[in-house]
Amino acid sequence: MNFKNRKLMAVIGAVALLAAGCASLPSSAELDAQALAMLKASFRDEGIATTKRLEQDLGQQACSSDQAPTEAVAKRIETEALATIKWPAGGQYLGDWKEGEKLAQNGRGMTWTDKSAAPSANGANCYNCHQISKEEVSFGTIGPSLYNYGKIRGVKAIDDPASAAIVQYTWGKLWNSKAYNACSNMPRFGHAALLNEDQVRHVMALLLDPRSPVNQ
Repeated sequence: MNFKNRKLMAVIGAVALLAAGCASLPSSAELDAQALAMLKASFRDEGIATTKRLEQDLGQQACSSDQAPTEAVAKRIETEALATIKWPAGGQYLGDWKEGEKLAQNGRGMTWTDKSAAPSANGANCYNCHQISKEEVSFGTIGPSLYNYGKIRGVKAIDDPASAAIVQYTWGKLWNSKAYNACSNMPRFGHAALLNEDQVRHVMALLLDPRSPVNQ
């Protein structure tokens, strides 16, 4: 349940109390506090899923509000997110596109029934939001199509200086998407430890390696 829905529930409760003559309509700040209290009271630690997940950073707070963040706040979110990006060791951006395809197809991980919270136990679940390879007919449309991602952007060789900008952007977008869009819906794979560095390399290869079927 997002913050807007939680706040709506608090408003409904407050209106019911008002109608019963038990209370006056609370302020927006009081409604926010009530909604947060309801949320915290509704969850408990279970396996690897802990209530720490309820804690919101600036980007989550600003982008789950009933008002879009101001331009200044959005810029701050993006600047802070950009500073969190961990660039690949040794400048090695690409792994194995075959492993990247496995990750893209795998939606497992981070549920209370999973035994490990280690990123290596997770999939990337890319097809949930994107078309990627031409062969896969089941995909989501929350995000844009990534088919021919590298080809359309002119990536002919990963070590070509002309490709450096798009290669670095793609890594950054996978690592922390809020660096480029404050209210991006895309998971922050590296920043949130959903994938490790090697896994990000494999997804990078799926998208950018000229040999990947994505770019055929």
